[in-house]
Amino acid sequence: MTDTPNAAFEAAKTFFLRGLEAHQAGKLGEAERAFREALALTPNRPSVLNNLGLVLLQAQKFEEAEAILRKKAAVENNSAASLLALGDCLTRREKTEDALACYFGAAEQEPDSALAQGRAGRTLVALGRSVEALARFERALSVEPQNSFLLLNRGNILYELGHYEAAAECYETLLLAEPHHLDALNNCVGALAALGRCNEALVCVEKALALSPNDVQTLCNHGNVLADLQRYPEALARLDHALQLYPRDINVLNSRAIVLIKLLRYDDAEASLRAALAVEPDQLESRIDLARVLLRKKNPGEALGVIDPVLAKNADQFQARTIRGDALLALGRASEALADFDLALAHKPDGPDLLNRRCNTLLLLNNPLALVESYERLLRVSPGYDYAPGCLLHAKLYCCDWRGFDDAAKAVSDAVRSGRRADLPFTFLAVSDSAADQLQCARLHAIHDYPVPVQPLWQGQIYNHDKIRIAYLSADFHEHATAYLMAGLFEAHDKSRFEVTAISFGPDTGDAMRDRLKCTFSRFIDVRHLSDHQVATQLRELEIDIAVDLKGYTQHHRAGILAYRPAPIQVNYLGFPGSMGADFIDYLIADAVVIPPQDRVHYSEKVVYLPDTYQPNDAGRGIARQTFTRTAAGLPPTGIVFCCFNNHYKITPDVFDIWMRILTAVNGSVLWLLAGHEVAMGNLRLEAKRRGVAPERLVFASRMKLDDHLARHRLADIFLDTLPYNAHTTASDALWAGLPVVTCAGTTFAGRVAASLLTAAQMPELISDSPGRYETLALELATDEDYLAKTKAKLANHRAACPLFNTERYRRHLETAYTMMWNRYRSGDRPEAFAVSALENTHG
Repeated sequence: MTDTPNAAFEAAKTFFLRGLEAHQAGKLGEAERAFREALALTPNRPSVLNNLGLVLLQAQKFEEAEAILRKKAAVENNSAASLLALGDCLTRREKTEDALACYFGAAEQEPDSALAQGRAGRTLVALGRSVEALARFERALSVEPQNSFLLLNRGNILYELGHYEAAAECYETLLLAEPHHLDALNNCVGALAALGRCNEALVCVEKALALSPNDVQTLCNHGNVLADLQRYPEALARLDHALQLYPRDINVLNSRAIVLIKLLRYDDAEASLRAALAVEPDQLESRIDLARVLLRKKNPGEALGVIDPVLAKNADQFQARTIRGDALLALGRASEALADFDLALAHKPDGPDLLNRRCNTLLLLNNPLALVESYERLLRVSPGYDYAPGCLLHAKLYCCDWRGFDDAAKAVSDAVRSGRRADLPFTFLAVSDSAADQLQCARLHAIHDYPVPVQPLWQGQIYNHDKIRIAYLSADFHEHATAYLMAGLFEAHDKSRFEVTAISFGPDTGDAMRDRLKCTFSRFIDVRHLSDHQVATQLRELEIDIAVDLKGYTQHHRAGILAYRPAPIQVNYLGFPGSMGADFIDYLIADAVVIPPQDRVHYSEKVVYLPDTYQPNDAGRGIARQTFTRTAAGLPPTGIVFCCFNNHYKITPDVFDIWMRILTAVNGSVLWLLAGHEVAMGNLRLEAKRRGVAPERLVFASRMKLDDHLARHRLADIFLDTLPYNAHTTASDALWAGLPVVTCAGTTFAGRVAASLLTAAQMPELISDSPGRYETLALELATDEDYLAKTKAKLANHRAACPLFNTERYRRHLETAYTMMWNRYRSGDRPEAFAVSALENTHG
């Protein structure tokens, strides 16, 4: 205000100065009155309008402040300064779009005003227009390159956009000038952690802690960084301390839950997330993580209840939609799950994890063509996605689509050999003929998917039980190949020496086999709805001496249960024909045929050698008396019937080449295969035609009850085995039914099972040592009627007495193995490989 002789002006000046003095003293009411007096005397003075507006803002009289500042802007013809002041007021009034217009106007008038560009950038961030905001901050920084507000905000946007390197550079530039800037330190921690530079992040967060030891964000960041460094107990201690100071802080509760999940403490993680939701019921991150925890706890119904409210408010929330699909899949509602995954993919079409879920669902829905297409789509999006190359190859094998098979099999094997998770251990068995590569595949899977917990449940205690406590873990205690093989053994176990428990995590089918098995065990415990940790805890509480995994890595396995080390002795047996590659599995039950002693180096477990064969058989299995006819089975009335009732994924082009040469050489012969998906059967007929064999010479057997299926084996003459993955239960079925099995002994456990069974059946002459000899042997049998008849007669004579089908002999050998394991444990000795000597007088 300039000096004039005007009395009104002098009086206004006096009020103005009084207002300034009161404002500086924090007396807002007095300041407002003084400025209003000044304004009444000089209505259009910008300085009076400006200061009155500021006082009204501080007094939170936003509507009045807006009116005053709009008047100031009009008086000053919307100068940059007046627009900035008005914009600040509109921001406080949450009139964000109007505020942005003011800041844009100020920036247009003064393009080099860092203040105007910065205010515009800040407002664009509030409106979710991050890319535009970034341009504003960068323009402002070109004028004031060391401005901490601008550097901080530019870094925050870069972080939000995933440009973590550039974000970290922003924060580090700010910290060079202001090393004690707490927000910059904390935000830099996040950027460095996102870059995997966790040790640098730790140094940064420790500086922040020194500045503000009780700041909630700093404490939370410290816990998160310690978790990133896999220092989970320390991370939990830090977050627990933060929770004591801030018991209702959402970020602390959520971060704590993540650490508890890493520690496999799902119950505690659930409690932490429910506490977060008690504070903020609609908090998306907490709901999503809680649903995930409930899925890990095998509570998919509860997970649906947690996630459905999210989708009721936002049907397009793809994370919630994905979790809903996971829950439906766990509930066995695969078609509904697929619909949810497809809805999620509509919003994130290139999401590799979503595509992988879609693949898993299509596998359950038995849709092989769609499965192949889905895996191909996944690999286009993410060529290195874990396990996808091998799973695609397996899906194509399931379809008998062999285009590019050799190159794909080599690529998968090369990837596994180089340390990449290119295939799952089970599907790899069908393409690999290397026990060393199979071990590598299993180890990669075990380390990544089943890490050993920090505190194993069993910690060296020696139990003192009257009986050895054995628990068999399986999903197959019902009409299933494993149950058919083992039912007689379960019944024959010496209950005076062994207390035998079934841990069942498969479906309760209510079939005759399940009813039979329930009666054979000391305990039959259904654990389908328990998490791996809960099941493991139950095994520990039961003080199980020997936990026997009958699944390995086959479908529906729960290898995670034994990862918690609930028992002193843990055994891989029967279900998975190979090494599990896991430190938490002590022994693998085998025989000298499936694992020759020189091959033990390719198995992480200590190999226990049974004297005859590793595979049990039930000598009480019935064969239907019904007489099947060739005509009814779709077979020709005359001619040799070759058969193979293996799953189609075991059929490789090389094996099929041999089969077609055999059919070509044996006039009138047919190949009888198990019926499968129409796609697979169509491809097999097409492949036969390509090899000069009439497609109708392939006949497909429909599925039927086991006793009937065994009876119809009589219609066949010779069972032709597969390689590199042999017939297993299907081979013992054939031998039990009196059908000769011609095999080629491979170089892996899975490829030597039929040789083991034939050895135990006392039919070693049916084992060949090369594909060429395999083909010759099959032709010799098919073209020499007398030779074939003598072979069948020998098999029939040996069936009742041979070790393969002597359940009592096998039971005693297996129980001896268990006792030897138990004795080593009781003596404090570490597991070691050993062989069980053959016992005499064991004809049951």
